Amino acid sequence: MGRGGRRFLSLPVIAVISLIGFVYYCTVFVFVESWLGLRSAAGICSALVFSYLALMCLASFCASVVIDPGQVPASFVPDMEGSDGNGVRLKYCGKCSSYKPPRSHHCRVCRRCVLKMDHHCLWINNCVGYANYKPFIIFVLNATISSIYSVVVFVGNILHNDHKFIERASSKLFNVAFGSTVMILSILLGTLLGWHIFLMCHNMTTIEYREAIRAMWLARKSGQRYHHPFDLGPCKNLSSTLGPNALKWWCPLAVGHLRDGLQFPTSRQ
Repeated sequence: MGRGGRRFLSLPVIAVISLIGFVYYCTVFVFVESWLGLRSAAGICSALVFSYLALMCLASFCASVVIDPGQVPASFVPDMEGSDGNGVRLKYCGKCSSYKPPRSHHCRVCRRCVLKMDHHCLWINNCVGYANYKPFIIFVLNATISSIYSVVVFVGNILHNDHKFIERASSKLFNVAFGSTVMILSILLGTLLGWHIFLMCHNMTTIEYREAIRAMWLARKSGQRYHHPFDLGPCKNLSSTLGPNALKWWCPLAVGHLRDGLQFPTSRQ
């Protein structure tokens, strides 16, 4: 079993897959069945839509786990001359004892430098970086939509079967537990999605945003204005992450636009 396959043996990864299965089963076979019925046209349509969302959730999540975010090759040689001209400073990793490309950072968990590292994610047992950032974003997007969809189905079922809601204590407890779960997921995932949409529109990673806060403070202190060197404008920023073809943005594996992750265009070029 390769490194990507071994990541599935992590308890958080197993927990996420189990949660996807649990929410899918309850939404379709409990609440859609109780509200619309799986033999009605509306029920079948609702079940098919949610099945597609759940499948996309699972596929993009697995892609985020399996795909290596990007490792700095041993043969990497930094461009000493062009590092200052484009507004990007040359950086050296003391732990790896080598120079690292722009936007790369050392991960203490993975014990290596990761290309365009955003953060190390416990839930995918992997770093979110250059090669798997798009699958990660597509997973968060589908998980957010799926959670909101589950909330709508749950509320619709409760309103439709209001008299049955208080019949049995066990049923009431299950409804409260499931409803609370999908509502909390909707809020947390929606917040995470909004955050990463903001980052994508500015062509930033989470690490770069933290660095930019300090850079903006220093710039204001010296009477200057800070500009993120990789910010090319919202349209170019989004296409650099999701791809030039908007029709393929939804596909987590449509990453043909990615290159080696060692160099990135800057606003000064």
